[in-house]
Order: sequence, then C-alpha cells, then structure tokens
Amino acid sequence: MRWFCYIKGMEWNEEQLKEPRLIDIPIAHDQRGNLSVVEGGELIPFDIKRLYYLYDVPGGTTRGGHAHRKLRQLIIAASGSFDVILDDGKKRSKYSLNRSYHGLYIPTMHWREIENFSSGAVCMVLASEHYDESDYIYEYKDFVKEATSRI
Repeated sequence: MRWFCYIKGMEWNEEQLKEPRLIDIPIAHDQRGNLSVVEGGELIPFDIKRLYYLYDVPGGTTRGGHAHRKLRQLIIAASGSFDVILDDGKKRSKYSLNRSYHGLYIPTMHWREIENFSSGAVCMVLASEHYDESDYIYEYKDFVKEATSRI
C-alpha cells in the first residue's frame, strides 16, 4: 500500500516510511486557544488504531525499552518535555520533544527508550495497530539480531 501523506508538501515514499522523522503538526491559531489535529492516513502514514499516553512519570524513570515488528507510532509531547532515543540496530539517535505541535514518527523495528521526563509531562502515542504482545521485542540483543538479519 502506498500512502500519500504530506509534510510541508512532501509525499511519503517507501524509503521515508523506514526512517524516523519529526513531523510538524498544523496549528489552527485562535485567541481562545490553539487547535492541532492529527488524522491517520493524512499527516501520518498509517490509520490510528490505538492512542495511549504516559503521565505522572517519576523523575529518573525510563519508559519504552522495546521495539515493534509491525507497529508504527507517532509520539507527541502533549505537555512538558522528554527525550526519545531510537536505535535501528546500527545507529542511535536522540530526539527532544517539547512542543505539542511536533510529533516523532517511529517506523517498525526501532528500539525506543523515553527518558528525562519533565514534571507534568504527558507523552501521547498514536499507534498503527491494536495491542499485540507478539509484536514486541523486549530483549535488546534479540532486537539487534532480528534487525540486522532484515538488512
């Protein structure tokens, strides 16, 4: 399936679907308060099947620590800030999220860790699939083995 999603006028192609990227979420400015909307299949290259959020994360706690075989995600700092560390089995990248109108697209087969939560941070996650325990890889060494075998 090919997705025709636009980010600043760019169409998602097969290579872009494989790489993490920051996405600017449109803002409708209003004196009563701003509004941002994320629509599956429009701004992001998947239909949204699940939404969950992390909050009241104690200081010094790291969340994540796993990868997904099929699931793709968009992570948004709905409030506050935190860092997302992604690893594709070859390289690690760090993304600092601190604006509710920026999202981080995470493709399949990327190990993720979320850390450095500010007080009051809310990490909102939009997911491409319903929860499926078999889609998770919890051991980093197993992830690296599986990720490098796909290359």
